[in-house]
Order: sequence, then C-alpha cells, then structure tokens
Amino acid sequence: MTTLAIAGKGGVGKTTVSGLFIEALRRRRGPVLAVDADPNATLGETLGLGVEMTIGKMQADTLARIRDLPSGVPLGRYLESELHYAISEGSGVDLLTMGQGEGPGCYCAVNSILRRCLESLTASYPSVVLDNEAGLEHLSRRVARGGDALVVVSDGNPVALQAAARIAGMIDELQLDFPRRGLLLNNLRGELSERARSALSATGLPVIGELAHDEEIEKLNLNARPLGELPDDNPCLRRVQEILDTWLEVEAP
Repeated sequence: MTTLAIAGKGGVGKTTVSGLFIEALRRRRGPVLAVDADPNATLGETLGLGVEMTIGKMQADTLARIRDLPSGVPLGRYLESELHYAISEGSGVDLLTMGQGEGPGCYCAVNSILRRCLESLTASYPSVVLDNEAGLEHLSRRVARGGDALVVVSDGNPVALQAAARIAGMIDELQLDFPRRGLLLNNLRGELSERARSALSATGLPVIGELAHDEEIEKLNLNARPLGELPDDNPCLRRVQEILDTWLEVEAP
C-alpha cells in the first residue's frame, strides 16, 4: 500500500495536486482511497463525488447520542458501521471527508476507536491520498501517524514558499513518520524571482517536480468538472506520473 499526504498553504492548488496524484494512481493501480482532511473540503468537487456525511459530523452525532446507542453493541463496531456510510464511492476512487473539527465535549474515546477503524479501512486499498490542511492537525490526531511520503505544494509566491518551510518544520514537532518529503512547485508562470529562490532554499525540501500553469485543468476547475476527464497526455498528469515513477517508485500491481 502507498500512503501519500499532500499539504500546502491555501490557494496554491493543493487540492488540484491531490486530485492529480489520485487520478494518476487510479489509472495505474486501481482503487484509491482519497481522504479530504481540509476543513474547507473541496476534494469531492475535484473528483466529481458528492459528500453526504463527514467524519466530523459522525463524531459529533455519536458523542451526542452515545448514551442511547443500542445495548450490547460495542462502540467500535458501531463506529465501523457508521464509517462506511461516510464513504462516497466513485469509479476507482472512494472519498472520505473529515469535515470540521470537534466541538464541545470529550472526543478522546471516539477518536481513539475511529483511528483504529480508519487504519483498518485504509489497509484495504492499494493507494491512499490525504489532502491535508496546512497545519497537518488531522494527520497528528485523527487520520494517521505518517505515511510513505509527504508532498508540500507551493506556487512561486515567496509567501507560499515560507509557509511550505513552516509545514516542513511541523513534521518533526508532530513526530510524524514520512520517509520521503518533497516540495512540488505548482501553477508556475515563468521563472522564480530572486526572493522566491531564497525562500525555496529555506524550505530545506528537495524539489520533486514543477507543474506549469495548465489551461486544460483551469477550464475543468472553472466548470466544476472532475480531473478524471483529463486525457492521458495532459502535461501535468504526465509529470505527476513521472514523480510516482522516479520519486515514489510506485509500480502497477
């Protein structure tokens, strides 16, 4: 199984990049579990999947009625059953949306059981891609303790590159295990400025690839069309496939 986490400052195209990796893995290896761990959940739109239930809502509903759960049914079994209702199923891609964080109340027991359920669920997929919020809170608390690789996404804006450096610094602080960590430059329009190159160096991350601005992808996004409609020869999709080959060394099953 390959577990890939994507992070980056808002506005850099993080969710689009997540969608490109999901699509590349789907075409190569079959079923992918996509996890939208950004509270501003838009991965479903990128994949062409609707979302009826989020993990956050499931947690809140469970906590609100925990005293009224059926007698004799363990909480773990109940949450595992409910988790399947939160999965949006597509053609070769299933989506799990985390949603908003916890409200008032103690979620410790629910979160602990839910993490085990999620780990069991993800193990049944050849590939898992997590589209994270910049702070990586979902990775540290509710989704996993790490994965095979972390891709930090940035455009050519020095502010976004500074944010990428902060994200890179969080990894060790949160004790997340990512054997591979890299920076993907997205939506580039020309050469980087001197200030941007300085900020890039400060991230301490190897650049694993560059994606130029793509009008074909922009058109799909503007028309709320899924990235699954991209042709195999789309330059950005092909570049992401090359990253899977050379950096992640992902092979077909």
